[in-house]
Amino acid sequence: MSQPNIVFILADDMGYGDFSAINGGLSRTPALDHLMQESVRFTQQYTASPVCNPSRACLMTGRYPHRTGSIDTLEWRGLERLALRETTLAEVLQGAGYTTGLIGKWHLGAFDKRYHPLNRGFDETVCFRGGMHDYYRWRLECQDTVVRADGRYLTDVWTEEAVQFVRRHRARPFFLHVTYNAPHTPLQAPDDDVRPFLETGQFNRGVSTLYGMLRRMDVGVARILETLESCGVAGNTVVMFTSDNGPQFGGTGENRLDRFNCHLHGAKGSVYEGGIRVPMLLRWPDGLDGDRDVADMVHFSDWFPTILAMVGAEPPRDVSLDGVNVWPVVRGEKGEVCTRRFWQWNRYTPLVTCNAAARDGEWKLVRPAIREAMDAPCCNPWLRISMYEPERLIENGLVRDPEPPRTVPDPPPPELYNIAADPLEQRDLAEQHSDVVRRLLRDLENWFEDVERDRAEIGDAW
Repeated sequence: MSQPNIVFILADDMGYGDFSAINGGLSRTPALDHLMQESVRFTQQYTASPVCNPSRACLMTGRYPHRTGSIDTLEWRGLERLALRETTLAEVLQGAGYTTGLIGKWHLGAFDKRYHPLNRGFDETVCFRGGMHDYYRWRLECQDTVVRADGRYLTDVWTEEAVQFVRRHRARPFFLHVTYNAPHTPLQAPDDDVRPFLETGQFNRGVSTLYGMLRRMDVGVARILETLESCGVAGNTVVMFTSDNGPQFGGTGENRLDRFNCHLHGAKGSVYEGGIRVPMLLRWPDGLDGDRDVADMVHFSDWFPTILAMVGAEPPRDVSLDGVNVWPVVRGEKGEVCTRRFWQWNRYTPLVTCNAAARDGEWKLVRPAIREAMDAPCCNPWLRISMYEPERLIENGLVRDPEPPRTVPDPPPPELYNIAADPLEQRDLAEQHSDVVRRLLRDLENWFEDVERDRAEIGDAW
C-alpha cells in the first residue's frame, strides 16, 4: 500500500455533546455522525490544554505545550508562539515526501514572519494567524498575500480551499490540516442555519447560533469527504476529526452557551474532564477496520509519533517527545499507551497551584483554578486590534507592557477523583486517599519543574 494521505480536521471549542449522534439530534450534524459510524472512535482522548494554542502546539510537536513556549492565548503579547527551535509534524511529513497544507486558524505565531506556517513546514497556507476571527469581516493570508472579505462566510471559505487543495494534490501523498474556527466566538452564522434551532423554542439565541455554526461546518466536512471520493483517494486517506479543547460555556441571557456535553464536569478553560476530554474520530478505509471504539487513554502528544508510524516516517532523533506511538492500539492490537499525563493553564506566568491536573491510571488529581490567576486585564482592546487591525501589531511589534500585577491567594485544597468509577468527577476522594494525593502532587510538581525548565531555555520571546 502506498503512503496514505492525511486530512486532519480540527474544530475549535467543540465537545462530545455537540455531535447530534450523541445529543439526540439537537445539533443536526449528519456528516459528522456518519463519519463517526465509519471511524475508530476514541472515548478517552485528551487535549494538551483546556484552551486553543497550547493544545495546537502539542499537536504539532508531540510535546507538552509548556516546553514549546505556547502557554496562553494572548497573541499580542507573544504568549501563543510556537518556539522556533521546535520541529513540527508538517516539517517531518514534508521531509517524507508529503505536500503539506494548512487551511484555517493557526494561532502559533501571529505577528512575525518567522512564525508563519509557511516557515513551519507547510507548503501552502490559507489562514488567519491569531486566536479568533470575524466570520464576515475576515482578513486572510493566502501564502504571503493578504486577502480581504468578499461576502462569503468564513467557514465556507475554509471548505472551498480544502476542496481545491485535495483536487490539486490528489496524485501524490498530501497532509492537509483543516482548522475550522467554528464554533469559536464571535457567534456568527447565516440566518438559514440559525433559524431551524431558534424555531424549536429549545434554545436561546446563543446556542441556536452556535448550533448553526456547527451545522455549516458539518456541510463543509461533507464536501471534503465527497471530494476525496470523487478524486478517487478516499480509500487511502486517513481522515481525523477532533477539537482543540472542550466547549465554551458561560455568558448571560440570550448569549449563554451552556448546553449538553454528556454531563462532563467543567468546560473550556478548565482541567476538569469537560475542558480537556474531547472526541477523536479516525477513518482509513484501506488500512483500518472502522465502526469500533478504543477505550485506551490517548493524548494530543501521541498523534505526532502515531501519524509518523502510520506513514512509515521516522520521528526526529534530536527531539524528546512526550507522546507515544499508539498505532498498534489504533489497529486494535495490544500496544503501549501512556496513562500518566499532566495539564496546567492560567493567564500569563504559569502557576502549578492553579488549574492543574495529574492523571495516573484511574486516579486524577485536580488543583482548582484560582480566579485571580485566570483573569487577563486589558484584553479586549488588543483582541479587537488583533482581529481587525493586525497590521498595527505587525508593524509596531508586540505589546511590551509588564505583566499586570496581581495578588494570588493561597490555593484551595487539591481534589482527587477515580475517573474509571466516576468519569463525571462528582465524588472528591482526597480525604479518603491522602497517600494518592501526596504522590500525585509530587508528580505534578516534578513535571511542572521539568517543562518549565524547558520553557525557560527558549529565552526572550520578543
